[in-house]
Amino acid sequence: MNKRSFLKSLAVAGLGTSLIPQEAKAFSLDNLDFSAEDIWDQLRKVYRLNPDYINLENGNYCFLPEETLEKYMAHIRDINYQAAYYMRTVQFDNKAKSAAAVAALLGASAEEVVLTRNTTESLDLIISGYPWSPGDEAIYANQDYGTMQTMFELAAKRWGVKTVKIDIPTHPKNDEEVIEVYRKAITPKTKLMMVPHIVNITGHILPVRKIADMAHEHGVEIMLDGAHAVGQFTFDLHELDCDYYGSSLHKWLSVPLGCGMLFVKKEKIAKIEPLLAPGNLELKTILYLNQIGTHPVATDLTVLDAIEFHNRIGGKKKEERLRFLQKYWSDQVREYPGIAVNTPKESERCCGIGNVWVEKMTPADMGKVLFEKYKIYTAPIDGAGIKGVRVCPNVFTSTSELDHLVKALKEMAG
Repeated sequence: MNKRSFLKSLAVAGLGTSLIPQEAKAFSLDNLDFSAEDIWDQLRKVYRLNPDYINLENGNYCFLPEETLEKYMAHIRDINYQAAYYMRTVQFDNKAKSAAAVAALLGASAEEVVLTRNTTESLDLIISGYPWSPGDEAIYANQDYGTMQTMFELAAKRWGVKTVKIDIPTHPKNDEEVIEVYRKAITPKTKLMMVPHIVNITGHILPVRKIADMAHEHGVEIMLDGAHAVGQFTFDLHELDCDYYGSSLHKWLSVPLGCGMLFVKKEKIAKIEPLLAPGNLELKTILYLNQIGTHPVATDLTVLDAIEFHNRIGGKKKEERLRFLQKYWSDQVREYPGIAVNTPKESERCCGIGNVWVEKMTPADMGKVLFEKYKIYTAPIDGAGIKGVRVCPNVFTSTSELDHLVKALKEMAG
């Protein structure tokens, strides 16, 4: 059973009775005592959690806390009320303010960041707009996101680009082992390499600054896929010294669906051609790359609300909690017979995402049993040398829920 079939089977399976009862209505962060020892238990009340299963797939899309959701709905109502007046007056100014807030969160300049609809759009803008010549080479990994790989394949068809694929070691002994894989793939014709800030299928955080330094020494530009980075762990874009960066804000930052960001180093903006023509072809700013036509502008406004919510928790505090949750369950099964953890153990190489395989089962069967027998929802992964299910808790996940996961995995392993 492939992933698509697995998801369809869940859709028709039906949901059982509540495993873990929840309060029906969540409440604001204003009601929380951040100095209390039970702060994370309190934080669960800010979310409306589905009581029919334990959601451990918050990497695809992390739903909004009730406080942010209500603000989002208010933006929708207000824009519906103002209608064309809003669209023709302040929509672009407000979108710019939200992009500037994302830039500030990530240590970048407002002149270098625009809002997109997702990571795929962000990185596709770079790949499709790059000044390729026939014979130029691009490097990426088998563990990169599938549609980013196929975008490079499309570039190969269109412009004669040669694609070079590498394999990222799952459990490297040191940073140099990862860097060397990319270094060996470089030739005098290499122009651009795409590197995942965090590998989406395993949760492996790469030493991207060191990779960037190595790439630049060879005259190669670096584009980082940070789909799962923003909102999961803290970093500074300028300190990473990448040339291009894309992320999806509807994942770990809990912005409404369909919102991403693109960073382009200021001096690199002029070399990229837009995918869709802007109204002014003489435009010299990053907005030159950001023409998407009419779109759901209420999402743009909610970016500010999501960042406010994130900052009130604290980016570093959230990162530490997510890493604790991942290691809480993975360390309990890492050495268990018949179970393989596909996420590095070292704290600097991981955060909230984990991947685990019960070796006698296919990933699809693992996902099916976890959901149907144990009411735990995960994402089966079977490809790029990785077998298992991806486990993505979030700040509302409890250790008792993860105890249930550990118990299930051990029973499944026999």
